[in-house]
Amino acid sequence: MTAQQPLTYDAFVEFAAADSAVVGLVLKGSQAHDGMITPHSDHDLYVVVADDASTDLTRFAGNRSAGLDLVIVALTEFCGAGMPGWERYALARSRIVLDRLDGGIARILADWARLDADDAFRDSGEWLDAYANSLYRSVKNHRDGRALAACLDAADSMRLLLELLFALNRRPRPYNKYLEWELARYPLPGWDTDVLLRAVDRISATGHESLQRHLFTLVEKAAREAGHGEVLDAWGDDLDFMRPQEAHSDTP
Repeated sequence: MTAQQPLTYDAFVEFAAADSAVVGLVLKGSQAHDGMITPHSDHDLYVVVADDASTDLTRFAGNRSAGLDLVIVALTEFCGAGMPGWERYALARSRIVLDRLDGGIARILADWARLDADDAFRDSGEWLDAYANSLYRSVKNHRDGRALAACLDAADSMRLLLELLFALNRRPRPYNKYLEWELARYPLPGWDTDVLLRAVDRISATGHESLQRHLFTLVEKAAREAGHGEVLDAWGDDLDFMRPQEAHSDTP
């Protein structure tokens, strides 16, 4: 195999596995999510090499093709701050192809899949405040007859809500592509997946005002149970404006 020849996934895995510098191969993306593979799906592969190891594989670093994307990374970097935060979900649901560390690669991936308790609490408080802000803007714009602004703010709030709910569960939020896949297999405790997804879908598409308010009551309850009452109470009287204003028949 040469750097000029087209790389195939199977051929590269065989080649990399024969290199003693390689301590792990980790497949991410659609190929690691059962039922998500399409004719257009390539293979996204992390090649983890021992620190300070010398390997001829570096000539393939950054390879991107219709069938195979490669990231070659040192073990220390793969374990910690060298990895971009937006890769966290991809690593959390990745598939191990090779683990020469007696389960060490699996333990690293488990760490990526579970947020630190203190970090998750801090982040969820920030996401809660951001979600409330977008919700507040949306219902104000509804009140003032600004339909487009209300809908855009509502759609923004759903992104922030999902960040919040996954942070409360100490999990990285899935990419939009994998949201339904994730919740079908790993539901959020205390939430009915179908109800939640219908609400997110309708609010994102229409900015439905009363549904936003109804959903906020569920979020407020979950947030207070998680210890974020102070974040909510900082909104003062504006909290009442975000809650249902009168009885409505609409539910998620």
